[in-house]
Amino acid sequence: MNTATAAAITESQFADLPNGTRLHYASAGKRGAPLMLFVHGFPEFWYEWEAQLAAFGDTHFAVAPDMRGYNLSSKPAAVDAYRPKLLVQDLTQFIAALGYERAIVVAHDWGGAICWNLAIQHPELVERLVIVNSPHPWVFANALLSDPAQQASSAYMNWLRQPGSEQALAANDFEKLEGFFSGMGQPVADWFTPEVRARYHAAWSQPGEGGSHGLTGGVNYYRASPLHPPAEGTAPLRIDQMPPEAFVVKVPTLVIWGEMDMALPKSLLNGLERFIPDIRLERIPDGTHWVVHEQPERIAALIRSFVS
Repeated sequence: MNTATAAAITESQFADLPNGTRLHYASAGKRGAPLMLFVHGFPEFWYEWEAQLAAFGDTHFAVAPDMRGYNLSSKPAAVDAYRPKLLVQDLTQFIAALGYERAIVVAHDWGGAICWNLAIQHPELVERLVIVNSPHPWVFANALLSDPAQQASSAYMNWLRQPGSEQALAANDFEKLEGFFSGMGQPVADWFTPEVRARYHAAWSQPGEGGSHGLTGGVNYYRASPLHPPAEGTAPLRIDQMPPEAFVVKVPTLVIWGEMDMALPKSLLNGLERFIPDIRLERIPDGTHWVVHEQPERIAALIRSFVS
């Protein structure tokens, strides 16, 4: 990235939402410019989007929140506090709290899961949607039910749902949590420099609320979600209760996909046109699940060509 033209990033900003959630956020650019919202996934925080904030602050008010359960935002301990409905509500109220009626929304991983639902349920709030390596909810649900390969790739989700997974992730100086960035046969993450590692360790070390572990919030996204591979002792997902027509995305959508994603294979792109009439698909053959970090300039160029 050309640092000579990169916009300055302001951290340590907070929005107190009507639902009681307090979201910390970082931003670049001037309030009043078109809003561009960047939404992170697991196990990340706003810093996932540092390069993109710097890239788009020249033309937009670029904002990246810590989602509830992460870093400096509210971290309720209860699993029910992470139901999809409440996570979407956080974003609808956050957009309003920033003084806007709509936004260009860019999201990755769990952020994408939330923002698929945001665009489906509140298309009036989403000017354009950009999704990076996050499967459409109906397509993912169907794969989890019917595709043994996807069930195997997603088996880690059931492990994360178990009691005590947060303590296991934090053990040995976050060894297992760091493994998400280079595990499952993926190459060692060159972008995970000592400086970046220190930022992540600081975020992961933030305390939880009510005596809960600091990582409980992020793990609770998995515990609260109905989307996970079949597991003994849990109610099976009912795809028959998910009519496909209820999952149509009615806003222009760019899907960017690192095809070396070991957990979310490119087969999840099959049939997306059924759900997204106005879709542009960009495949990155040499990108992993963490392509946002691996190829930030390419990601920025793809987004800019889509939103300008």
